[in-house]
Amino acid sequence: MKKKYVIMFSTIVLILFSAVKIEAEDNLKKQKVLQALNELAYHASNVLLDEEGKSRCDYNIVQGKWYPYEPAWHTGQIINGLVDAYRVTDNEEYLIAAKKAGNWWTSLLIKDHPKLEGMLYAVHGDHAGEVLVFATISDGTPGLFNLYKATKIDKYAAVPTSAGRWMLEHMYVPEHGVFYDTVDPETGEVRKENSPFWKDKEVQELFDVSRPNNEGSLFKDMYEYTGDEKYKKVFIQLCNSLVEKQDEYGLWMDFMPNHKHEGTFHPRFNLWYAESLIDGYELTGDKRYLEAAKKTLEFHVKFQGKDGSFHYVNFVDGRTDRGSKTGSAVAFIGILGIRLIEHGIGEQFKENVERSFNWVIKNRFAQNHPDPNLRGGLINLRSRHRQGMHWITQRDVGTAFGMRFLAKYYEHYFGDEDKK
Repeated sequence: MKKKYVIMFSTIVLILFSAVKIEAEDNLKKQKVLQALNELAYHASNVLLDEEGKSRCDYNIVQGKWYPYEPAWHTGQIINGLVDAYRVTDNEEYLIAAKKAGNWWTSLLIKDHPKLEGMLYAVHGDHAGEVLVFATISDGTPGLFNLYKATKIDKYAAVPTSAGRWMLEHMYVPEHGVFYDTVDPETGEVRKENSPFWKDKEVQELFDVSRPNNEGSLFKDMYEYTGDEKYKKVFIQLCNSLVEKQDEYGLWMDFMPNHKHEGTFHPRFNLWYAESLIDGYELTGDKRYLEAAKKTLEFHVKFQGKDGSFHYVNFVDGRTDRGSKTGSAVAFIGILGIRLIEHGIGEQFKENVERSFNWVIKNRFAQNHPDPNLRGGLINLRSRHRQGMHWITQRDVGTAFGMRFLAKYYEHYFGDEDKK
């Protein structure tokens, strides 16, 4: 009898010990998430944004020099990450930085052009030149709408709504479920026959100069801000267009920046479309959108390394060019994995979420890094040969997506604890 009680007591002790150990491990992990999130948000607030509040964009590590590249888009990504970081940490400095960036973003509203009034002066730059690009605006807007929700300052929602209204009026091709990509900022003309992204392609068709352009879920946010049903209708039409145009890989290879002729797909582009489809499911309950998003993520995780890494150049046939570690894609995979898990169809992605988490925790520039331009940022490298030189670029978008992922990870795994 005595032996029986000894065994029972030992079992209870082991259970209690295991529970205490698990709680200690969870607390340690929680602190890791918060520390990494704060370090990324500090880097974004104090390094990535310049004096005006716009993103510095791409940092050439070899030259020690920043280069602008789609600044409205990059700034919008940083705003989105900072608002998420503020929501989790309650650190007002992150919201102040996001507002500074939002003030610059909204200052791009065009007020004095006879054809472009109400549009945003959001130039692409780099190889595309000084053209206004739909996705530069639309995928920059989630941060602005989130900033509006956090501050209730109207312009942060009103300005992206104004730009979206202009683009709906001038750039939409409803019968094909696409928007034209670019606008000439001088003449105000929509470019319907040639794209700056395909300069060497002599004969260009509709899908060369347009895309479904649903990244950022702009028209969903416009609908929720204004209550105007026509924006909801457009958003649903775009979601339907994505379902119809999705290929066997779960991608949209007919549209740049995928390169169908080379068989390469962009590390984030297709994930953005999948994210908009999850938004579509949450708005409508249409399970086709959720299944299409899952198909996209299923394809991407085939290219995620066991250590969580993801590279910039991947081929649909399974090959990978391992020259550029892309932290933004690692984080994005984690974000979508968690969202699908929350909707009950993402159990298979739990391991990928943890891979993404471990990679983000381990692959940030040290706080004592000798180059203050890199210190604290999430690694997002692009290695290329340009202008007769080897360019190794650290991109701000890694830190922007890293903030979003860590905030989502924290809320998913530890959020309920904080409400107790």
